[in-house]
Amino acid sequence: MRLISISIAMLLLTPISATAAEQPGKNKHMSHNATSQSASESIAIASGTVKKINLESGMMVIAHGPVESLGWPPMTMGFKASPDLMRDLKERDVIEFEFTSSGMHSTIISIDKM
Repeated sequence: MRLISISIAMLLLTPISATAAEQPGKNKHMSHNATSQSASESIAIASGTVKKINLESGMMVIAHGPVESLGWPPMTMGFKASPDLMRDLKERDVIEFEFTSSGMHSTIISIDKM
């Protein structure tokens, strides 16, 4: 009787073990490489108004509308951007911009004046 109970328990647990092993990101020993980091980076498009530009630091502050693809409400926040992208902009310009977002870091990759 005990052998039957052990056999049934083994059969019931086997599919769970196989399923967990097949799921990517579920292995605590899995290394964090560039592929997994880039998968967490999102590209989004937004429009907003330029509030501040700092060419030296490569930062600009934009009051933007909602970013539905990221679930963001309208807000004012800082973005990294290359000086070349910011050079022709001035405060109060209305822009549409494309940016990458990874955690708390957002970097503008293209800007168009509206």
